[in-house]
Amino acid sequence: MSKKKQQSKANITWATFMVVVLGIIVGNAFLALNTIQGLTQTQKSLDNTSMLTTAIEKLHLSIVQAESGQRGYLLTEEADYLTPYYDAVAQIEAQTDHVKSLHSEIDGQAERIAQLLVLVDSKIKELKQTVNLALDDKERRALYVLNTHKGRKLYKQIREYVNEIQDRELLFKVSHFSKLAQIKNEAKITFAITAITSALLIIGMFIMTRLNLRNAAQYRFELEKQNETLAMKVSERTQELTLYSDELSRSNRELEEFAFVASHDLQEPLRKIQAFSDRLETMFKDELGEKGMDYIGRMKNAAQRMSNLINDLLEFSRITTRGKDFDDTNLNEVVADILSDLEIAIKESEAQIDVDDLPVIQADKSQMQQLFLNLLSNAVKFRRPNVNPHIKISYQDEDIFSSDHNTHLSFQVITIEDNGIGFSQDYADKIFVPFQRLHGRSQYKGTGIGLSVCRRIVERHGGTITAQSKDGEGATFIIKLPVEAELFTLQGEA
Repeated sequence: MSKKKQQSKANITWATFMVVVLGIIVGNAFLALNTIQGLTQTQKSLDNTSMLTTAIEKLHLSIVQAESGQRGYLLTEEADYLTPYYDAVAQIEAQTDHVKSLHSEIDGQAERIAQLLVLVDSKIKELKQTVNLALDDKERRALYVLNTHKGRKLYKQIREYVNEIQDRELLFKVSHFSKLAQIKNEAKITFAITAITSALLIIGMFIMTRLNLRNAAQYRFELEKQNETLAMKVSERTQELTLYSDELSRSNRELEEFAFVASHDLQEPLRKIQAFSDRLETMFKDELGEKGMDYIGRMKNAAQRMSNLINDLLEFSRITTRGKDFDDTNLNEVVADILSDLEIAIKESEAQIDVDDLPVIQADKSQMQQLFLNLLSNAVKFRRPNVNPHIKISYQDEDIFSSDHNTHLSFQVITIEDNGIGFSQDYADKIFVPFQRLHGRSQYKGTGIGLSVCRRIVERHGGTITAQSKDGEGATFIIKLPVEAELFTLQGEA
């Protein structure tokens, strides 16, 4: 009881420590993320305002350059002034698109930038108008347009908007530099807190590890003592199981002898019933009449069913007790022998049977013959009216993980598929239970134990057998047998 309390106390201590550790880690992570997000957002805002200020300034300089080229050409009529003019106009168009792609976080700044771009557009039109007039030899008209001072007024408005926008962006930049400095100070505090808490965590981990090692040493000593005690109990239990196994083997032999004797003792009265029934039917046929003969017929049929049932039960009980050793068994030869035995039934039903190339496996050959005989005879017997049976036997390899052996085992999968009457999938497990019949004796003969024998044979070989079917659509029996059958030999003989 004290060990459980100690273990429970240790678990609670570790759980509390882990909760504290997780809390500190989450808190530090939150502070770090919050600081990083603040730095990232502030830096992004500073980058945006710097880009916007630079783009506005470049646009302003390009306008000044274009206006200088315009005035130089109008005053001197020298074409050299047009080169900087054309370069500046081209730059203005590209810079205008660049300014439109930028944004400002200052309230009302977007409207000011939009108004600035409208003025720039008007200024470009004014510049192009005067230059085009001069190029068309209309210098006087161009000078007249120039002397109206429309261009000067536009430039003055542009410069005012440029100054206002840049001043606001400068104030915004200064405020964010102050904010950036504040965040950096907070980051230093955050990192100091993280360093202190990390040091405390390391110290706590060291203390907890020392305690854990001390407890582990104590538990290891107690575990060794318990292992010694357990080894003694296992040894005693092994001896008991050995005695139990010997007793079980003896009991199985006695049960087999009892089943053999009981079957013979039961068969003897049945043979007398059948013999006296035959004498009654032969000697007193006229005296008994039609009703009496019907009774005798029913009695004979019941005795015959009882005899078949006793033989099937005896066969069922001998699957494991009378099984032979596993040996190389060619399933092609087994199926060929069964088809030869069923030759008359196959011809009468006009059955078509397709058989793949089957493997050579480790198995009890006689039981494999019994397995395929039961399955193939059922496939021929349970056929649909006016439909010729079509039976297909196929084979493939498959790897399946075995939890019992904790490894992947190779299985040989044999599938027997028919187009018979089938059955509801709800009965897929019941059909392998002894005496389970899905149809009346008047429709199909049998004791209802054939598929039980099939399952027991397959299980003795370490495999499985399953069925898939639908009413009126045939049935498919899937047999999975392990390649390494010797792993299951002892299980099959238990």
